[in-house]
Amino acid sequence: MIDSLMVAFATLFITIISLYKWVIIISALLSWVQPDPYNPIVQMLYRLTEPAYAMVRKFIPTVFGGMDMAPLILIFAIQFLEIFISNLFSKIM
Repeated sequence: MIDSLMVAFATLFITIISLYKWVIIISALLSWVQPDPYNPIVQMLYRLTEPAYAMVRKFIPTVFGGMDMAPLILIFAIQFLEIFISNLFSKIM
């Protein structure tokens, strides 16, 4: 029973991480076209991603050739976390 509960929480956590990865991808793509900053969706994406970008920028210089690589670094970190958690809980089963 405990194993099932842990797998359920891990699956939920992986799903949330995966959704956040897509939020980062959409936010990065929108940054190329300069959308209306007063659009509520754009503001929501900014509020969801900017704290994570700031955390990455605090530890790693992310601007190379005028391009901010913080979204790419975050996507790699999230992908690593997804794989790590998936493998960790697949060993329990």
